[in-house]
Amino acid sequence: MSTVDLETKYLEAEIRDRVLRVRINRPHKRNSTTQDMYRGLKRAAIITDRDPELDAMLLTGTGEWFGCGGDMSGEMEHPDALNAELDHSEHFPFRHFAECRKVLVAAVNGLCHAGGLDLALHCDIIIASERATFRVPELLRGVPEPWLAARLAAYVGLAKAKYLLFTAATFDAAEAERMGMVALVVPHEQLEARVEEVLEQVRRTGPRARMLVKDEMNRYIPRADMNLFRREMMSPEMLEGINAFLEKRPPKWPR
Repeated sequence: MSTVDLETKYLEAEIRDRVLRVRINRPHKRNSTTQDMYRGLKRAAIITDRDPELDAMLLTGTGEWFGCGGDMSGEMEHPDALNAELDHSEHFPFRHFAECRKVLVAAVNGLCHAGGLDLALHCDIIIASERATFRVPELLRGVPEPWLAARLAAYVGLAKAKYLLFTAATFDAAEAERMGMVALVVPHEQLEARVEEVLEQVRRTGPRARMLVKDEMNRYIPRADMNLFRREMMSPEMLEGINAFLEKRPPKWPR
């Protein structure tokens, strides 16, 4: 076993049994994801992709939380590192998750909303605790989120995806499994053991064949249009949605 530095105190990572295991550990903020954490997850996907000794990457959370989405407080551990990015949107790990040639497994241990759901849906296999809950609340904040807009329908179908996006409805693990969003739902106390069984099954398959099959299947999932996000970033509607969220009040949408 060896530890891996993802350059943030909120991500714990180690390599064990040919798997890079990453745990989001910021429970006091419901595992909300800072910019440093997004960059760390991007780094994890790149490490997994480049290391020929690794078969998979595992992502899970801590306590009651898998992830509630992006942190809106602006907290940063390494602002200079983010400022050095030529493309400030490229610290998001979603493209790197999708393009990683290894198998990514999400063990959803609890609440999985917004950016947390983005992380899970960009993994290849989602295994959820029966306690897990899911939600797509971006439009409540006035955020035209491109990753879920592109990816959600590939999992649950267009009608259900529109319903989830336009209503921000909360749904449980059983419903997520019925919709085809998650592969397995297991009793909470069995989550870790079942995930290990799945990883062992993955390791028995041919690495090159896995890579080719993943690439072929992902060709049919639309790519997110980042221009949608860039164009609307800091628009009056988005600013009002974010400010209303931070101030815990209903938004007053500009018309």
